[in-house]
Formats: sequence, C-alpha cells, structure tokens
Amino acid sequence: MRVFFVAASLTHGGAERHSITLMNRLAERAHECHAVYIKNEDTQLNRIRLRNGGAVRCLNAARYFDARALADFAAYISRIRPSAIVAANPYALMYSALALRFSRLRAPLIVTYHSTRLLRAKEQLQMMIYRLFFWTSDCSVFVCERQWRYWLRRGVFSRRNEVIYNGVDTEEFCDKWSPEERRTLRSALGFSDADYVIGISAVLRPEKNHVQMVDAVAILRKLGIPARALMIGDGEMRAAIEARARELNIESDVVITGLQREVRPYIAACDAMALCSFTEAFSLAAIEAMALSRPLVHADVGGAAEMIVPGWNGFLFPVGDTRALVDKLAILADRAVSRRMGNNARDVVERLFSERTMVDRYERLLLDLCRARSGAREAMAN
Repeated sequence: MRVFFVAASLTHGGAERHSITLMNRLAERAHECHAVYIKNEDTQLNRIRLRNGGAVRCLNAARYFDARALADFAAYISRIRPSAIVAANPYALMYSALALRFSRLRAPLIVTYHSTRLLRAKEQLQMMIYRLFFWTSDCSVFVCERQWRYWLRRGVFSRRNEVIYNGVDTEEFCDKWSPEERRTLRSALGFSDADYVIGISAVLRPEKNHVQMVDAVAILRKLGIPARALMIGDGEMRAAIEARARELNIESDVVITGLQREVRPYIAACDAMALCSFTEAFSLAAIEAMALSRPLVHADVGGAAEMIVPGWNGFLFPVGDTRALVDKLAILADRAVSRRMGNNARDVVERLFSERTMVDRYERLLLDLCRARSGAREAMAN
C-alpha cells in the first residue's frame, strides 16, 4: 500500500506520536508511507524513519483554513496517488477530505480520533462542522470502547467504526535498569533512595491537571510519607505549577524535566506514576509507564478503566478528587506493593496493549478498506 498519514503538526502529543509509530512500523513491513502535516509548529518531532520512497511534507498553513495549503495538498495527492489516507483527529480529517475531493482521486479515508471531551465553546462549534467529515469518511478508529460510546451518543461516526487500542513497543519499553543504575538516575535528579518518587509523563497543559499532583505531594508529606513529584515534560502551565509548589513550601519536592524525547530513564527513576487529567482518551503515556513495570494511579476518564484493574495493576480515582488521589498514592508508598502491582501492569501491556498487536490491526484494516474500494471500482467498471 501507499498510505498518507496526515496530522495537524508534528509536535509532542499522543496523536502525533501514534501516527509516527504507525508510519514507521508499516514502512518496515514494505508499505510506502508518507507524512503530511498542516502547520509548521516550533517544536517538531524528529522520529520518522520512512522507507520505500516515503517522504515528509509540510503544507505550511498560515491560518486555520488556508486555501493555498489545501490546493497544495490536493496537487500532492494527485501526483503521488495514495492507496489510502489516515488523518489524525478532526482538523487533519477536514483538510484530507477536502483535498481528496479536489484531487478527484478515490481512496479510502480513515480518521483516528484521540480525544474524548470538548472543553471550550469554540471546539463544540468546530465539531458541528467536523461531524460532516466523519459521516462521509470510510472509517473512524477510536482508541477505546468508552471513547467510542461517548462519540456515538453525540453523532460522531463514519460508515465503518473500529476500536483499536494504542500500543507500546514492549521491547523498547521494559525495565532494564539495575538497582545501581536506578540509584544513579535518581541521584542525578536530586532524589535519594528513601524518597517516594511519583512521576507524571505529560505536556504541562491545563487539562493534564499537574497542579493537583502538587497538592497531593504536599498532603502526603504532611502524613509523613516522603513523596516527591517528577514531572516529565514542559508547557504553558509550568509557571502555575511552580507557583503552587512555592505556595505550599514544597518547591524542592517538585522537579520538572522539560521536554524529553527519551522518557524511559525518567519513568525508571520513579516508584509509581500518576495521571490527574480532566480528559484523556487512551493515554499512551499511561501504557508506557505500565510497560516499564510502574503501577499507575489514573483519573477515571476515557479508557482508564479498560487498562487498569484497581488493586491489581494500579488505581482509579474520581476526576479532581485530591483526597482519593492521595489515598491511592499512599498505598503505593509500600515498595513491596508497588513492585507487585508494577509487575502486573507489565503483564497487562504484554497481553493487551503491545505495539505489534496495534500495528497488525491497522494493517488488516487498511488492506481490507483498500480491497473493498478496489472491488467497488471493478464492479462499477463491469
């Protein structure tokens, strides 16, 4: 197959990383993959390893809807003639659908959707338009069952709909650090062996709710638990997080790493991981942490309940409930409990959320859609 993968940009986000993984893995399986992204943002990922003539193209859109960029995309489709187009999220879907129509090429259009909630009025208005593109697409891929049910109730679906869980490379994401290497990692970050280090791997955006973790650490320390937070990432909420830590007099107990292309050593330095998000679909960061044998405390949003069995491989807590978050984190301060649940977390990822399983399902879906479109053309010709 020759497949176009289209994203709004190639910034540090779960949808972008998901698209890059699919491109790389399908290219390794002898498919020709091309990356198209609409806007040239400041922080671009550089992890694309395409083969078989695959290329990366930026449309350099200067505004939300850029007619020049759309015309450029349509011409590119006409020239390369993809077998299928995979758009990551509704904005990329809109550009892909319009460019495909203007190119007059008939190819399956698939959208992978990585969101669950619309937080602002502007996003709700945009979805009124995006629904039209979902309805005319060949297939929507949702990343968990709960997300699929959420959007079905709101009229967001395509001719065909699938649920394919995000997956992680279980060979790349495995706990290979020795106790001595782990002590060295922790020491470099300013942590002692006695510290209870709780990690969050997420861009510092409002919906990720990092401030709640600052509050939880302050309460844990008042309870006599030597909790400290390691926030793996950076973003617009950094100043607010640091201000809250100063206000609670725990600024030395909250460490922010900045953006990291390689998150594994930082996760390995932690005793447990947490996600306090107001909204998630099916967090790639969560299953990466689980693959590294770290128990996870996750706000009960999106597909969290589809990856976590409470008390077995982690815990769920009601969104925004800091007291419940603290109670669950306090249990994992017992390292014997944490190790046992971390091993269970690794087992769950190996069985259900491996990258190979994810790529296999996408490959079968794309081949099926391409065969169906080819069969339809032959029927019309006859």
